[in-house]
Amino acid sequence: MKAIIMAGGFGTRLRPLTCNTPKPMAPVMNKPMMHHIVELLKHHGITDMLATLFYSPDVITNYFGDGSRLGVKMSYVKADADYGTAGSVRNATKGMNERVLIISGDVLTDFDLTAAIQYHEEKKAKATIVLTHAKNPLAFGVVITSADGKITRFLEKPSWGEVFSDTINTGIYILEPDVLELVPYREEYDFSKNLFPHLQRNDLGLYGYIAEGYWRDIGNLNEYQDAHIDALNGNVHINIEGTKEGGLYYGEGCSFQPDRVHISGTVLLGKNVTVGDEVHLSNAVVGDNCVIGPGSTLRNVILWNDVVIGHSTELSTDVVCSRCSLGEKVVVSENVFIGDACWIGRKAQLASNIKLWPEKVVEEGAILTRSLVWEDKWLRELFADARVTGLSNIEMNPEFGAKLGAAFGAFVGEGKTVVMCRDSDNVSRMMNRALICGLISAGANTADLRAMSIPLLRHELSSGKEAGGIHVRRSPFDKNLTDIIFFDANGKDLPSGKTKNIERLFFGEDFPRAPRDKVGNIFFPERTTEAYRGSFLSSINIDAVSKRKFNMVIDYSNGVASTVFPVILGSFDCQVIATNAHLDPKRLTRDQHEFDSSVKQLSHIVTSLKYDIGCLIDAGGEKIFVVDENGIAIHSDRLLTIVTELVLLTKPDVKTVAVPITSSGDIDLICAKRGVKVIKTRDSHLAMMEAATTKEAQFVGGNKGGFIFTDFFFATDAMYSFARILEMMALTGKRLGEVNASLPHMYMSKRNVNCSWEHKGKVMRNIMRDSEGRHRDLVDGVKIHFEHNGRPTSVLLLPDKERPLFHINAEAADKAAADQLANQYERKVIQWRDEP
Repeated sequence: MKAIIMAGGFGTRLRPLTCNTPKPMAPVMNKPMMHHIVELLKHHGITDMLATLFYSPDVITNYFGDGSRLGVKMSYVKADADYGTAGSVRNATKGMNERVLIISGDVLTDFDLTAAIQYHEEKKAKATIVLTHAKNPLAFGVVITSADGKITRFLEKPSWGEVFSDTINTGIYILEPDVLELVPYREEYDFSKNLFPHLQRNDLGLYGYIAEGYWRDIGNLNEYQDAHIDALNGNVHINIEGTKEGGLYYGEGCSFQPDRVHISGTVLLGKNVTVGDEVHLSNAVVGDNCVIGPGSTLRNVILWNDVVIGHSTELSTDVVCSRCSLGEKVVVSENVFIGDACWIGRKAQLASNIKLWPEKVVEEGAILTRSLVWEDKWLRELFADARVTGLSNIEMNPEFGAKLGAAFGAFVGEGKTVVMCRDSDNVSRMMNRALICGLISAGANTADLRAMSIPLLRHELSSGKEAGGIHVRRSPFDKNLTDIIFFDANGKDLPSGKTKNIERLFFGEDFPRAPRDKVGNIFFPERTTEAYRGSFLSSINIDAVSKRKFNMVIDYSNGVASTVFPVILGSFDCQVIATNAHLDPKRLTRDQHEFDSSVKQLSHIVTSLKYDIGCLIDAGGEKIFVVDENGIAIHSDRLLTIVTELVLLTKPDVKTVAVPITSSGDIDLICAKRGVKVIKTRDSHLAMMEAATTKEAQFVGGNKGGFIFTDFFFATDAMYSFARILEMMALTGKRLGEVNASLPHMYMSKRNVNCSWEHKGKVMRNIMRDSEGRHRDLVDGVKIHFEHNGRPTSVLLLPDKERPLFHINAEAADKAAADQLANQYERKVIQWRDEP
């Protein structure tokens, strides 16, 4: 007879184990579940097998092939749709005229199939269901039989009130060919819901055989663990490969010192496993090609193939899928399930009862307390500067927002007020409300500005009446990400010392909830925009700008500035063409192609109409990107140089400016000519604001399109920056292209080198050693200064704070020299990264 193996299951309840592996291929005792089924069928003389496939069929066919490796004949039918259990078998057996045994490919059993077939023949049954007794029959179909074995009642997935028997359907069926003819071809039809009730109602020879032996439906993660415990304890009779010595089974190519490895219970090691000294293994299953570092302890653990465990790492009652790497001194608590190709950094701690979907990263020293489903990674640090960023509606979900809001509310204190605002994106709106829920639960009040730009939020906070602020936006860099940005009581980016306190509250989950009568209030401030507009116009020379009657193009990026800036521009007597000048939550993020197209459109309009300037204001209202009167897009690095020159031309009393360490050396040259001091800051907005509040620097410029004019405010503001550029153009009588042509121009060559987090410190150490004795700046990264043909050159080596990268920015008077220097240090960084 022929066996039909049902192997189309998704294994949804076994995720993350089955994210990349179809359920029948999930290993049990180092063999796919379906491998055990094939061996069981062969043991009972059934060697002609057909597997019905649906999900990830190639994984199954590649493993079993034609079956000859296992001494059987294997064929396959791939369903083009889900026809149900009976429908898929009918689809697979069309034209077949023989008895079939149907069995699921994702159960573990040692039933005597020969006895079941004999029973079927003795009863002259048309269909026989193999049954067994279960302690909890709720998850299965309950079957009631008469004294002669005929099935009298069939209940699929009963409630406790319908559990009239503990005899359940195991999903193993023996069917005569004419029974399969009752199943409609290529239509959805189910054994339990359709075929068997039909046979029972019409008394068409439906019997039940109660089998003795072991059977387990591995339907969820705990069943998967329990199946291994049963196999290790010998409760199920399956073929375990390897040499047996006491309680240890080990495969070919294993490397360990028997007297220096501590074994208790039953342990199975696959092929080519390396086990270090003083490793403790108790009731563990270890797949092929695994490495277990010295001093590690594994209790009731299942490792799939190609797993690396660092030294002194502890796991207890966990499952780790293929190609995972766990660093040294990692602690994984009970009931943790780690998907394929995850990377767990050294000294990380994983709390009990969590799951990691494939390819997740848990950084060195991180404490992970919740599951990572489709998230990108879990950082030791929640914050990047004052910002928390995550995947929209995945990491950035209402539960996360409420918890983070509660942590911030506990930080600012009961009865204090937090100002909230957002962009127009729907996820931002959702997260804004979730954060508010958390804040008021901790007893903090919230002033919700709703859709508002960051500069206006800062102005609202600058009065000092509120305890802090939060802005939620879609990331300007990736439409799939959402940013939550935190501000202190003065409107500045929240400093790292305070973000660390919030992280401790968040991860510790020990923040208090307010009593019922102390839950915070929500209110909606008015006149914020009017106050901002008055302050804005009072600090601009309106007459000078108006006399020039500038013609300009402005792209508002569908952001909040489109609701504020047009009214301000009405005071300047200028001609304005506006694009993307309405709120559109779907267009708040532009990829590089979209951004380039927008700038190209600005350029086209400027040149076609012979306008004076074009400006793109980012959706957040903090940065500008400019096109000059010739239609040339000015790179942000160069724009900083031009704006600095205009500041020095119009404000001769300026003695100090501040710019990031990443800025061009052109600024040093133009400032040196006038005796102006240049302060170098870290490459962050927070560092720029810190420089602005020292009162020493009268102008602070960034090389990403953000500028701070300290006589107006301490933070970047795109609308105000553009207005000041217009003012300076009016006062000097020069447009940006003219200013640009008059300035020196050094060349910058940039490289990025991949560098894992654990190697960054080693690279920095080598950079410091290599640059010893040279003129260097240690503001942010290491900037080393040289001379090339009597002219200044430099190279900045900067580790990326959010990605496993090293940035190399080389600058020289000519392009060839800059490229040569960048290539030289790229080779050095790679050498330092790769050395032992």
